Amino acid sequence: MMNLRAFMKTAAIASAAGVLATVATLSLSTTAPAPLHADVPTSLLAAPTATGQLPSLAPMLKGVLPAVVNIAVVGKAQPQQQNPLLNDPFFRRFFDVPEGQQQQQPQQREAPQGIGSGVIVDAAKGYVITNNHVVADAEVIKVRLNDDRELDAKLVGTDPDTDLAVLKIEPKNLTALVISDSDKLEVGDFVVAIGSPFGLRQTVTSGIVSGLGRQGLGEGYEDFIQTDASINPGNSGGALINLRGELIGINSQILSRSGGNIGIGFAIPTNLVKSVMAQLIENGAVVRGRIGIQGGQELTPELAKAFNVPGGKGALIGKVVPDSPAAKGGLQDGDIVIEANGKAIKDF
Repeated sequence: MMNLRAFMKTAAIASAAGVLATVATLSLSTTAPAPLHADVPTSLLAAPTATGQLPSLAPMLKGVLPAVVNIAVVGKAQPQQQNPLLNDPFFRRFFDVPEGQQQQQPQQREAPQGIGSGVIVDAAKGYVITNNHVVADAEVIKVRLNDDRELDAKLVGTDPDTDLAVLKIEPKNLTALVISDSDKLEVGDFVVAIGSPFGLRQTVTSGIVSGLGRQGLGEGYEDFIQTDASINPGNSGGALINLRGELIGINSQILSRSGGNIGIGFAIPTNLVKSVMAQLIENGAVVRGRIGIQGGQELTPELAKAFNVPGGKGALIGKVVPDSPAAKGGLQDGDIVIEANGKAIKDF
């Protein structure tokens, strides 16, 4: 029996393996074990149809792939810094640099380039959603479509806090994805990721929803969908879809020490995408309201028991800012919020 353990996050791989030999009695059986299929729905594993066609995701993908694009960017070139010692008169005399000689102009560094993915969400107006980190500091943005057309893209707006950005391209013969309600997702739902990992355009991988509401991966607003569908560098900004071909998330991050996929990827849910996208299109930026709460924590089982909170879920408020919307709404220090706008509060 062989055990293989591996843990990877961002740039390195560590693995250990051990072999354990055991003695067992061999018995023969005429009944073969049932095959295991962990990554494909049962309906897709059925026997061939009467026409001989095998079940496949291909029919659904034919209508989806034209809406997922490749994004290439050219960043701003930065001047190379000159040696500051050349500004020192003693240094210049020591190396016999003539006093009247002008220093050479700083050379420009080669403009950084990058690739990523994007999703057409409005075919009539040419709006494309992607990650902020894909287009940050870009001077030139090119969008390459499924049919090999390459279009110039205009940056409409970005929101670094959610890592989202909206681009606009010429709205001619475009295909957009239907945006689904990400609140209806459940752990175990089958999903498909589409993007351009390592520049390999229109790459499709499949998996399931491994977790919901993931936080603590960085800074900003986080409410990630976790999936084991393979996501790699270049997938950023690409589509995470359900088996109906509807958009449920924008692929954003991976957890990896090697920089490659280990089955832990994260996507921004569409309900967050829709609210941010609407503000970026209207204002070019996101304006967020202020509640007026400073500090707090998730309700632990011990606190829930101490405060006799039904369900054991909620958020404990640390401090309410005087004259803030929270204070005017009647909230006080130490209050426990278990529901807001009809939705249960699970954490702070």
